Amino acid sequence: MDQSLQYLHEVLSNYIEDNHAAYDIDQKMVAHNDQSEESFVRNLSQEDTQMLRQILEREIHHANKSGDHERGYQLNEINELLY
Repeated sequence: MDQSLQYLHEVLSNYIEDNHAAYDIDQKMVAHNDQSEESFVRNLSQEDTQMLRQILEREIHHANKSGDHERGYQLNEINELLY
């Protein structure tokens, strides 16, 4: 799993208990841990993509606000692929 996907996995772990869609996205990522960011994003459903956009928007904002620019950068790498 590449670094951006590792950051995403960590982020999703904060959501999976309360959000079934986040759990499903995380499971897809774990099941195919050898795939690239591009491959992962291509295999998401439209609903998964919308949910991930919402989560990433919050998490990127939080990372940048707290000064964790590496985390913000890595999450943004995935976010850009969603559009």
